[in-house]
Amino acid sequence: MGKRDTPLIETGKTWFASQGWKPFPFQLKAWRAYLSGKSGIVCAPTGYGKTYSLCVPALLDGLAQEQSPGLRVLWITPIRALAKEIRISWIRAIDSFASDWEVGLRTGDTASAERQKQLKHAPEVLITTPESLHLLLASKGYPRFFGQLDAIVIDEWHELVGSKRGVLMELALSRLKTLRPELRIWAISATIGNVEQARQMLFGADYDPQTQVLIQSKQQKKIEVIPVLPDDIASYPWAGYFGTRMLDKVLPIVHNSRSTIIFTNTRSMCERWYQKLLEADETLAGVTAMHHGSISREIRDWVEESLYQGKLKAVVSTSSLDLGVDFRPVESVVQIGSPKGVARCMQRAGRSGHQPGAVSRIYFVPTHALELIEAAGLRKAIKEGLLEVRTPHIRSFDVLVQYLVTLAVSDGFRPEEIFPEIKSTFCYASINEAEWRWILDFIVHGGSSLQAYDEFKKAIVQDGVYRVTDRRIALRHRLSIGTIVGAMSMQIKYLSGKRLGTIEETFIMRLNPGDVFWFAGRSLEFIRIKDNVAFVRRSKKKTGNVPSWQGGRMPLSSQLSQMLRAKVVEFHRQTYQDQELRELKPLLDLQEHYSRVPRQDEFLIEVYHSSDGHHLLMYPFEGRFVHEGMGALMAHRIARIRPITFTIAMNDYGFELVSDQPIPIDEALQNDLFAYDNLEEDIQRSINEIELAKRKFYEVASIAGMVFRGFPGKRKKERHLQASTGLIFEVFKDYEPDNLLYLQTYDEALYFQLEKDRLRAALQRIRGQTPVITRPDRFTPFALPIIADSLREKLSSEKLLDRIQKMKLQLLANVQG
Repeated sequence: MGKRDTPLIETGKTWFASQGWKPFPFQLKAWRAYLSGKSGIVCAPTGYGKTYSLCVPALLDGLAQEQSPGLRVLWITPIRALAKEIRISWIRAIDSFASDWEVGLRTGDTASAERQKQLKHAPEVLITTPESLHLLLASKGYPRFFGQLDAIVIDEWHELVGSKRGVLMELALSRLKTLRPELRIWAISATIGNVEQARQMLFGADYDPQTQVLIQSKQQKKIEVIPVLPDDIASYPWAGYFGTRMLDKVLPIVHNSRSTIIFTNTRSMCERWYQKLLEADETLAGVTAMHHGSISREIRDWVEESLYQGKLKAVVSTSSLDLGVDFRPVESVVQIGSPKGVARCMQRAGRSGHQPGAVSRIYFVPTHALELIEAAGLRKAIKEGLLEVRTPHIRSFDVLVQYLVTLAVSDGFRPEEIFPEIKSTFCYASINEAEWRWILDFIVHGGSSLQAYDEFKKAIVQDGVYRVTDRRIALRHRLSIGTIVGAMSMQIKYLSGKRLGTIEETFIMRLNPGDVFWFAGRSLEFIRIKDNVAFVRRSKKKTGNVPSWQGGRMPLSSQLSQMLRAKVVEFHRQTYQDQELRELKPLLDLQEHYSRVPRQDEFLIEVYHSSDGHHLLMYPFEGRFVHEGMGALMAHRIARIRPITFTIAMNDYGFELVSDQPIPIDEALQNDLFAYDNLEEDIQRSINEIELAKRKFYEVASIAGMVFRGFPGKRKKERHLQASTGLIFEVFKDYEPDNLLYLQTYDEALYFQLEKDRLRAALQRIRGQTPVITRPDRFTPFALPIIADSLREKLSSEKLLDRIQKMKLQLLANVQG
């Protein structure tokens, strides 16, 4: 530390004391490291003041220098709701130090006039998102805007590490480091299992553990996972439900708390729970709200502000509220269904007890009986500090194409200057000269197979500088910046013009005028579609469809899978420490009666015959994505012994193969069914690789700018976009199989959809276990949830629930008989 730093540290301590606080050791370490010019990562639990660990030294450092007005600190947040919370913290510090610094927000919700004002007169602190940062890089003269930048802080870094949004940040950092060589780069992270790799990703080729420090808090957040148990586990659903049968258990939690957030995993479930809460208790009307990403900004802003001010008794939410936001009035958190990951559970629990030393409590409400095992597994994983590893993306050429066009839209770029920056990133460290030339050719000509079509030609080369000179191309690109590719949606508006939010096109297209559906807690009558807007009016009907959104299902994480398997084998000890397992004993006894509850050294396989055919079930407990690949792999290897056609169903616990012929499982086991040698080759033969890659290609093509989703208010239809990307995929497959974007889709399908590395590890574990084949005369309690998933595509919700309940009663009656 320099001579000036000690007085600054003391100033920070004095301010903390005036607020009734005392800095934690990790905060002091961060202050000292920042003020000495270092970069790094701060890791600390939720509610322990990570924001102040960096905003305080940044402010003190700025006040100690004399500079002309301009942007000094760039603060990146992955979610817009968190941006307002960070701004409040900054303003609190600025006001206390009597500084004239300004704090600006720049997100997708920021008005155009405010954005233009910021470009002309930049605030000293700008809080923004990865996408908005790239929009700034797409602005003419952006180097001047960042000309006085001292530091960049990336909040919730763990959320970006395993996504292409993190790649966006790597690329932006590579540019900013060239513009400002002395730039301090900091990240804030909470729950992540591979923090060292996260640090390497942040700094890339410049990584130096001596100057880029890792500051970890020794404080441990105490988290309690409290199961909400049904009165009678025997009568509780085994699969296929939304958990609303537990409403009478959730209402007391809401009434006994000052404020409660009820988390659901999908938007559809969020809508259903909100509706059911108000139906069950009319006194909650007016003090209960809903929050998810499809609801309009105005409604979300109102919900967040009301929750912050303690005006709401309950908010039903998706992941839109589970990161970083400090709602101090929140006393309780309820989780509907398994969060499917340890870190996600901890993040959501941290919305309660959001103060140092406070206990965060999360009430776990199972949607079906077997989920209680996941509750016990979560508690064990949290106690042992077993956190998920976020796998960074590498060689994401679609993001690189987008980024280069971004630079070409602004001031243009020279390849010889940008290429070293690209190679300095973690993501593109392995890119070679040939691949670089291919990328450059692609943004100019569209590649060898598309060069005849002008729409794929983005940039031109003038005196060695790559530029986008066509204003329409530039506009379309700015509208497409980002890596989040969801299903096409359209706005929902009242006839008066008031906006409610957005809804997926595939849902709204199924409605006829006069149909009623629920959205944002309102019963709405569909009127018509005009200019990509669904017009509605309020309805008095109490029944109606609830929209469904794609991408809602989250797979079981590797860490939670490990804990889940550990809890299942506890059945044989008969000395349950977890209340959930004691409650589940009747169901597990039933599983043992019909088949087997596997021991630690056993792998359970069930074989039975029904009117639907011959069934083979396996239970790796590895998560839906792994089971998708493993199921196809097993089907392929069995079919090599005897030509058989299978249908495959899976859930997070296992998978099922069904055939109209007997399945030679004994012979397959003798032929090393679970071998993991030549795994990639077998996977490629076992799955419909082309169809899997084609689905992935839609995302890659959208990010790389090969398809344009339309202007605001004039969005293209989903089926047209899918058809366009499908045609491009076929062109690459037939005429340009070495196309980097085409090859990338296969890699992503293998590593991120099928989780190849995790699949290999699972096969290695199973190979060391003893296969136990049981031959029950019908499905078992373990099998029923998998069967329910296979029926879900064929039956309506009501018929599905009736069918599952009937199957369960038949099983119970058979035992009693």
